[in-house]
Amino acid sequence: MRRAISRLKPLWLLPVLLGVTLGVLGVLGAVPDFVRSVPSMVLLVVIALGALLSGVHPKADEHEPHVMASPVRGRWAALNTPGQQLPSHGSRFLGQYAAVDILQPATAATPAKVRKAWRGSRPQEYPSFGAPVYAMAPGVVTRTWSRSRDHRARNTWQALLYMMTLEGALRTLGGQRAIIGNHVIVHHDDGTAAVYAHLRTGSVVVGVGQRVDAGDPLGEVGNTGNTSEPHLHVHLMDRPNPNAAAGLKMTWANIARPGEIEPSLAEIAKEPAENAVLSMPRNGEIFEA
Repeated sequence: MRRAISRLKPLWLLPVLLGVTLGVLGVLGAVPDFVRSVPSMVLLVVIALGALLSGVHPKADEHEPHVMASPVRGRWAALNTPGQQLPSHGSRFLGQYAAVDILQPATAATPAKVRKAWRGSRPQEYPSFGAPVYAMAPGVVTRTWSRSRDHRARNTWQALLYMMTLEGALRTLGGQRAIIGNHVIVHHDDGTAAVYAHLRTGSVVVGVGQRVDAGDPLGEVGNTGNTSEPHLHVHLMDRPNPNAAAGLKMTWANIARPGEIEPSLAEIAKEPAENAVLSMPRNGEIFEA
């Protein structure tokens, strides 16, 4: 039942969009007369039902982490990771129960996480931007998108506020592309599927129906979709449709963990929760692939 409801997520989001639209029109005093003729209780019930159903997500049975190859090479740091807690991103939305975000360690030239400026930093200023992304397991590409633009970082106070309020809400209502930006989805031979998200504009080098092996290049790290700075978001699912998928735990076989913490992420480097996937890096932890 959960999966059937979740599969129709775009439909359930329509009443939520209606509620947001009516709220804005109400503030502007521009609600159409035909809408005013509908009993307010009916509108509230429809909006509330849509919000309730859009929050229903599939759950996978308890399982051991699936062993994958790392999607990157070199030195990286993890955040919003299942090595810290589950759900790693605070939600099961779009199958991202055990998703992980990774970025390359900061250099002296890397922009600050938050700075005083009118505009956010350009994505080209970050070391992760343009780094190659590789397939974690053999399978077939089922979906790609590479036309979203790389936007500036959300590293000013006003940009962060915008991202956490209006932008976040609009992207959620905008669907998968608005959230994950440029992406590749690979359906693996074992039945699992992986999402590689926030890729650089025009960088995707595979097409739908193409077969890939572990280690084959897919694209490059970018700053598209719901992102604050260039990084790779990757997660594993039990099927290739994120709207109908349950998130799965994974671990990377070809990484070393030297025990270092990325200084710019030190404030989120805490002891893992009891349900964490301990074979994955925790928040702020550097790993080498």
